[in-house]
Amino acid sequence: MKHCRDTELRGLLEDDDIVYSATQIFDALSDFTRFQILGQLARGEKSVSDLQEVCRVSQSAISHQLRLLRDRGLVAARREGQRMIYFLADEHVSDLLAIGLSHAAEAAHPETDE
Repeated sequence: MKHCRDTELRGLLEDDDIVYSATQIFDALSDFTRFQILGQLARGEKSVSDLQEVCRVSQSAISHQLRLLRDRGLVAARREGQRMIYFLADEHVSDLLAIGLSHAAEAAHPETDE
């Protein structure tokens, strides 16, 4: 199983377009507000005003960040009346969040071998 994954990874790393797209995804994840937005959307669909309350930044800042996240393929939206409702584009996004948070938690609280 690991060999198959390594082979797939090597193949993907040889495609410059895919590598560039991946760097754009990680760049999007590197901003605190964008990460907060994604974390909230992992809990369920939200409007701009819902996100504004939780993230405590202006409506224009939320809209700007959502536009970037949509451009990177991390977030999708649908219209509900006059409001736009945002949600994670797919399960890969929540997987990225979970892996990043899990790794950060390990680094913040390393287990000791006693």
